[in-house]
Amino acid sequence: MAERPARALIEVLKERPVVFDGAMGTALYERGVLFTSNFDQQTLLKPDLIQSIHRAHLEAGAEVLTTNTFGANRYRLASHRLEGEVEAINRAAVELARAVARDKAWVAGSIGPSGRVFKTVPDSEKANLRAAFREQAAALAEAGVDLLALETFRQPEELTLAIEGARAGSRGAVPILASVSFDAFGTMADGTGPEEMAKRLADLGVEAIGVNCADGPAGVYEMVTRMLDVGVPVVAQPNAGLPRRVEGRLAYMATAEYFLVYARRLFKAGVRGVGGCCGTTADHVRKIAAAARMLRGEEPPRDSSPPEVASSATRDLERPPEVAPGVVVTALADKGALGAALASRRFVVSVEVNPPPGLSLERALEGARLLKDGGVDVINVADGARATARMGNLALCHRIQETLGMPALMHVTTRDRNLLGLVAHLLAAHELGVRDLVIITGDPPKMGDFPDATPVYDVDSVGLLRIVNGLNRGFDPGGKPLDAATSFLCATGAEPAARDYERELRRLAQKRDAGAEVVMTQPVYDPEVLDRFLDDVRPLGIPVLVGLLPLASYRNAEFLHNEVPGMSIPEPIRERMRRAGGGPEGRAEGVRIAREMLASVADRVDGAYIMPPFGRYELALEVIEGIVR
Repeated sequence: MAERPARALIEVLKERPVVFDGAMGTALYERGVLFTSNFDQQTLLKPDLIQSIHRAHLEAGAEVLTTNTFGANRYRLASHRLEGEVEAINRAAVELARAVARDKAWVAGSIGPSGRVFKTVPDSEKANLRAAFREQAAALAEAGVDLLALETFRQPEELTLAIEGARAGSRGAVPILASVSFDAFGTMADGTGPEEMAKRLADLGVEAIGVNCADGPAGVYEMVTRMLDVGVPVVAQPNAGLPRRVEGRLAYMATAEYFLVYARRLFKAGVRGVGGCCGTTADHVRKIAAAARMLRGEEPPRDSSPPEVASSATRDLERPPEVAPGVVVTALADKGALGAALASRRFVVSVEVNPPPGLSLERALEGARLLKDGGVDVINVADGARATARMGNLALCHRIQETLGMPALMHVTTRDRNLLGLVAHLLAAHELGVRDLVIITGDPPKMGDFPDATPVYDVDSVGLLRIVNGLNRGFDPGGKPLDAATSFLCATGAEPAARDYERELRRLAQKRDAGAEVVMTQPVYDPEVLDRFLDDVRPLGIPVLVGLLPLASYRNAEFLHNEVPGMSIPEPIRERMRRAGGGPEGRAEGVRIAREMLASVADRVDGAYIMPPFGRYELALEVIEGIVR
């Protein structure tokens, strides 16, 4: 592509599909740059590494290379004492990208949010925020970018300040792409939807708008196609699905082939620019480029490079001590109604009911009451699932036990609290009588409402199980004897369809040894996969609750299969959902599939863990009717 110097990027975006690049931060992370480092500073420290990532994207077909400057504003840099390096980092980043792009690609200068929780910023400081955006934009513009890409903004007011600052910094000479990130409910942080946000941005005079990050291709497609009618080019840059932690690192599960499908859909719908955000590699870009070529009627390139491979790391604590002096360890059978049921091998049914995003627990309690009346034994309560900001689950667990007299399984993640906070949270739960736990690592903040929130992860799920096991044996995390012992029941998770299946089995054995007393599987839709898993875990001697998520629609099945970590839905099941479609027919077919799975293993498992979609608790009762009740 030799048209870059002669034609402005915005003019080309108005005419034909344009391929943007993939993730810079993910590529740095995969190449050993840890989250504790400042990614923007790597421009100065490791220029060859930055250029190698640009080069991989260019060779894959990217027509726009984005600078490594997402957090290179003085607010974000200040956390690493680098606020004096704004100009140096931004200028160097443009020079590195331009040296790779030459006359083959445009260069976009990345500008991310300030990193401040915007609602806490006083009015008196907003002028300083605008000035910080102006400072960064000026450095990028003077270094010669073709576009200022304002990315991943969740707060409309902050984006307005960023647009004003970018326009002032570039003196109006560089076009602006304003790209936003919506939550799981399809709104900005202040409740603004895609249509209104698109109109606001167009009224502010930006040359292009878009959606990036937050969600995978399906979610971004839904949002961005509602922003097409405001008269400016639209750009979509989805994540590679939802992230999960694998051996202490983040991994994204949406395949490059899945990106090809959605790149075609996006381009056909009228989206002019398509690229990738978190988790996307040169391989994803290669598929996006293939989709663009198809629409432009071009021949594919002769050369094809292999996909990138992520490295991994892990962390663990030492094994807990045996039993503190004078302490009697509580047996499983004596750990409340749930422990007694599991110890006696009575079939247990657990259904997930989550805390609300607002202040009222009434709808959740009504759902729990419906489930209790329908014969459900225990309510599962997640801990900020998908890293959303909502009421803590301890409150709902306590209310369920207090008002309904049924046990609540409280999920505890290692994402939000350091070691001290975890112990305090656990002891408070024990005092309130919430003693049935599901120990998990937790979804990273990057996928939630506040991607700038700091993940903690002092320990992983195995480490937390060992801490709880120590408390159950009368020791604090440092091995100091306590004057008593807790009596927590500890559940853990497992993925029967894990890609690294042997590692999953080894990991489950570690969890059992660390104190897990029951395993709850991710939803499974393939009987052969589940049979293999049950055969392989039988020697561990640990009760198993099979995970069931009744599919709500064909679209729901495709999303879960392609974008959600740990989920694998066989093609015949997806085909059944395709024929059923959505609405009541889709939900009925989803229930039938879940019932078939449950019936096939009801005599081999110790219970069912049902996750009704979208709070439709009645579907859980339909799944178990006539099979276990």
